[in-house]
Amino acid sequence: MAHQTPLGSSASHVSCLDLWREKNDQLVRQAKVAQDSSLPMRRQQLAQDALEGLRGLLCSLRGLPATVSVLPLELTVICNFITLRANLAQGFTEDLAQDIQQGLERVLETQGQLEARLEHGLWGLWDSTLRVSSLLPELLPALHHLAGLQAALWLTTNRLGDLTLLLQTLTVSQSRASEDMLLLLKTWRPPAEESDAPLTLQDARGLRDVLLTAFAYRQGLQELITGSLPKALSSLHEAASGLCPRSLLVQVYTALGTCLRKMGSPQRALLYLVAALKEGSTWGPPLLEASRLYQQLGNIAAEIESLELLVEALSITRIPEARQLLIEVELLLPQPDPASPLHCGTQSQAKYLLASRCLQTGRAADAAEHYLDLLALLLDGSEPKFSPPPCPPGPCVPELFLEAAAALIQAGRAQDALTVCEELLSRTSFLLPKRPRLWEDARRRTKESPHCSHWVSATHLLQGQAWVQLGAQKEAISEYSRCLELLFRATPKDKEQEVPRACFQL
Repeated sequence: MAHQTPLGSSASHVSCLDLWREKNDQLVRQAKVAQDSSLPMRRQQLAQDALEGLRGLLCSLRGLPATVSVLPLELTVICNFITLRANLAQGFTEDLAQDIQQGLERVLETQGQLEARLEHGLWGLWDSTLRVSSLLPELLPALHHLAGLQAALWLTTNRLGDLTLLLQTLTVSQSRASEDMLLLLKTWRPPAEESDAPLTLQDARGLRDVLLTAFAYRQGLQELITGSLPKALSSLHEAASGLCPRSLLVQVYTALGTCLRKMGSPQRALLYLVAALKEGSTWGPPLLEASRLYQQLGNIAAEIESLELLVEALSITRIPEARQLLIEVELLLPQPDPASPLHCGTQSQAKYLLASRCLQTGRAADAAEHYLDLLALLLDGSEPKFSPPPCPPGPCVPELFLEAAAALIQAGRAQDALTVCEELLSRTSFLLPKRPRLWEDARRRTKESPHCSHWVSATHLLQGQAWVQLGAQKEAISEYSRCLELLFRATPKDKEQEVPRACFQL
């Protein structure tokens, strides 16, 4: 386009500007059509085509010297490109930071201040740009939009110090001295776009609302984990009242339920958990928290029922909802942390929790069935034979066999317990040294299963108990003897080497 139209006159310059703006608006409309498409492949293709169109338009604009008259459009195209690129990639990447940097440098170029380039990092470039922006009021809406994308990038990379400085500068007349991020985000008032401004995929004010909700939720969850419960309650209420999609609202309500339970308000907690279950199909976190609440209240039946529903919920494969082609709250949140109270884990983890709680509460028959289901789930080839602990700090798979055998014995199913024990022995006995003089070396060299001898001795103990239940005294004595022999051989001399609790607590 730049090659076809001479730029020597102001008329031709305006003509090109109009064409570029029309191209931007057409690409934004195309992206919105893609967003409304019910066909995933067509949606993806239309969005990708729009992204490539914005990339080409941005190259055309950058091919000219920076001018104040063109910069509002150029900055808007940058914002649309970053928004669409981050959405399609489901995250912010370093090259997007370079697009922001180039936009700021173009603003400074119009004022002859290129020496300010990255002298003090990207924040220094922002500081210089926002200082000169008072002389360029026509750039303010687009600059605030770009600042919102920078804030999103810094939030996802935990550069909260730079983010605080940026927000302080954007809200200089209201809360310069404040370091409260939520207050700064509430105080920030991005200028309204003119009615004839180029189209955007997402305006600055909408982006500010997304940032406010995302930060409130992140902060509330962190305060919940660290035990700052009153602060967590306030932050989570802020998140719930913001621009919160239904899928996230389930998480927020569940976190509020967790917070209130820990604060000693179980009835209020239960109200939030019920609300979470009504909000969407992501039932795992509220059901897990409901089981904790009922356990705290001593309602064992309701606790077990919640865990059964949790196992069922985690067995359902759900089709994710199509995301909007915008910067959404979920895009600014960290990956789920296994240490988080909202982490409900996998179906096998939930099944173990259900089995162990049944065993602990005297429901041996139910516990036995759940343990057998769990072993089948873990050993059907879909997961490794010796997988990581199914429920931190729960047992590894050999200890699951031991707990299953113990549950079967308590349920009066001694023959089934013997079968489980034989299966465990077939998987572990070959790891034991055959001659006594090799035991010391084995203890020093064995890294993958340092407790193997204790698993085997515990297995013989349980076999002895099963034979007693079956009335076979001779076989029981034989198994007890093997158990003691292994324990005497494998007793650690180093006090720091602990015998697994499963050996003695079953």
